[in-house]
Amino acid sequence: MSATHITNVNRELNMEPIRKGFGRGLKEAGEKNANVVALVADLTESTQISLFKETFPDRFFEIGIAEQNLVTTGAGLAAMGKIPFVSSYAAFSPGRNWEQIRTTICLNDRPVKIIGSHAGLFTGKDGATHQMLEDIALMRVLPNMVVLAPCDSIEAEKMTLAMAEDSRPNYMRLAREATPVFTTKETPFEIGKAYVFDEGSDITIIATGTMTYQALVAAESLFKDGIDAEVVHVGTIKPLDGETILKSVKKTGAVVTVEEAQINGGLGGAIAELLGENLPTPMIRMGMKDHFGESGDPVDLFEHFGLTAHHIVLSAHQLLAKNSK
Repeated sequence: MSATHITNVNRELNMEPIRKGFGRGLKEAGEKNANVVALVADLTESTQISLFKETFPDRFFEIGIAEQNLVTTGAGLAAMGKIPFVSSYAAFSPGRNWEQIRTTICLNDRPVKIIGSHAGLFTGKDGATHQMLEDIALMRVLPNMVVLAPCDSIEAEKMTLAMAEDSRPNYMRLAREATPVFTTKETPFEIGKAYVFDEGSDITIIATGTMTYQALVAAESLFKDGIDAEVVHVGTIKPLDGETILKSVKKTGAVVTVEEAQINGGLGGAIAELLGENLPTPMIRMGMKDHFGESGDPVDLFEHFGLTAHHIVLSAHQLLAKNSK
């Protein structure tokens, strides 16, 4: 397990919506493979599938506000040898069409790529109806489904290209608002791999999606407190890279998981299952704890629900203090 060092996270960084990386990646995937097609449920601009539409209008399909039809049409195209990317808000896909995803895509093992945009609290003022927090749990339970959550727009671009080449059903969740861009073109990504973004020996912080940046900021703060935290970024929630995670946890003996989603069935649930069966370890799961979201500015919502770097620091101190008794 080698570390991919992400340093100086507190410097001034570029900000960009993660979904923009998806838009660029899909256009490039279309350029590389003529079988890549795109379908959307009346959200072309919002989901950033517009770049593909402009470049390949004959390979773009506007399905309208009909999310169940969106994925079943995608499954049919996949059966005919196409590589469909189907896009909507995560609240509607998989929120509204989970049964069709289960039956027409997963049961038949069709390589449909489902893009759930506007997931998590970064949907902000749209409120609880549109803040999809249950999607990781919904998709992780489906046989054959790959579940992905990029940490920034650069990784989303790489992830999209990898999805186009993967033979399985894929789901990728994307945030709405701009977030820090802290990886580079050289930062590795491979479906099924977790990456150590910062090495440490005292505690493992496991994060996914937008929370990985917060975890790195927390690790810098903890280092000033004399605590050497290891940050593991899990871009692929399923299949989970148990080898990398277990190696880190075996070294540190304490775990904090962080996600912008429900911890029940989400990343925290997946890590708890892995450790429970292989390496029981003291842990704290950070995320949405059986609560819906609320309407508000994302910064205020993250503070309200305890998902900032400061709250990660507090959880790490709490866990290590408990372990020392």
